[in-house]
Amino acid sequence: MKAIRITAFIAAALAPVTVLAQGLAGPSSAAAELKPSDGLSDPQPRSDFPRNVAPGWFVWKDGLAENGFRFSLDYLSLWQGSSSDLGAGEAGGGIARFYGSWQATEHGSLTFKLENRHAYGAIAPQPLGLDGGALSITGTAFNDNGTMLTNLFWTQRAADSSWTLQIGQIDVTDFVDVYGLVSPYSAFQNLAFNTNPTINAPNPGLGIAGGIKLGSNFYAVASVADANADPTSPDFDVFSHGNLFKSLEIGYTSGFDRLYFDNVHLTLWHADAAEDGSRAEDYGAAFSAAWFIDNRWMPFFRAGISKGTAALYEKSVSAGIGYFGRNTDLAGLGVNWAEANGIPGSQTTLEAFYRFSISPSLQITPSIQFINNPLLNPGRSSITIVGLRARVVF
Repeated sequence: MKAIRITAFIAAALAPVTVLAQGLAGPSSAAAELKPSDGLSDPQPRSDFPRNVAPGWFVWKDGLAENGFRFSLDYLSLWQGSSSDLGAGEAGGGIARFYGSWQATEHGSLTFKLENRHAYGAIAPQPLGLDGGALSITGTAFNDNGTMLTNLFWTQRAADSSWTLQIGQIDVTDFVDVYGLVSPYSAFQNLAFNTNPTINAPNPGLGIAGGIKLGSNFYAVASVADANADPTSPDFDVFSHGNLFKSLEIGYTSGFDRLYFDNVHLTLWHADAAEDGSRAEDYGAAFSAAWFIDNRWMPFFRAGISKGTAALYEKSVSAGIGYFGRNTDLAGLGVNWAEANGIPGSQTTLEAFYRFSISPSLQITPSIQFINNPLLNPGRSSITIVGLRARVVF
């Protein structure tokens, strides 16, 4: 499965990041994860860890940030256990990341992200659902792909923030069909509630993307990226083979300072077939609507349809809600219905989680997933997967 991908804590994903003023920066992007607060209210943290045990480190970081260089180191860990009678039954894995940005000019910046994804044992969490007979990615991003260069791109913005352009090593899931609860590092863990599972999004690789304002509330975002990208071995082969992933998104927001608070959009995409026959041509459309009510509640509705030859699902409909509490705690509940190309029947997935923020830089997130009618294990009526995720940011 693909290496699927805001600050030290999840609510920061909903900080007022605008696609045009800050670059193409969705909730799981480096730009969003570097933000120091959620932008909603005083988070009133329970603790100041780890800042209180390494104050000199953070003072040094803050000084660099004042001069245009911002960075963070974080580590994420996920354990999941499955009730399935097939496969390993449990999985564990971690992600170590170094990411940041350098504001090189008034309107231009360089973004980077280097990470290492690894399993603790025989299997990482990302394929645990598949291993147990569910057509489901239950631990999105927590795979064992090793060291990867997921970001190394230049962003150029207009002086009036009317357009932005990115070119280099990009991750299209940072901005394609995103919403406030899209990040697998801080919100839902199942792919059904992350990047739409009907989209055959490529791994991070060489690409170009741009966004433009269309009046005071509408915007458009388009991208062209390497459909065969391998972030463990970055290259420029896209210029020779020409296998591309293309996307176009038209969206509406209540204001560009609330782009991922209040957002409704339609995404169209197309992925070329691989020359070696390992991947068929695929294309489709996705719709997403999410609105932040009273800066607490975020109901969402998302749907997608594709040719279904390479994406996980041919049809998918998801709905749910997130609740942002004090101390940057977050609760989420979502339900998904999906059908896959060539597999009879449908599969329903429910996920619930609660992110407990010990501090803005330390969160613990227990979760539970219930998968009804697992499509790859017809002898079983359902599978339950429990999980525990932790994240610390330095």
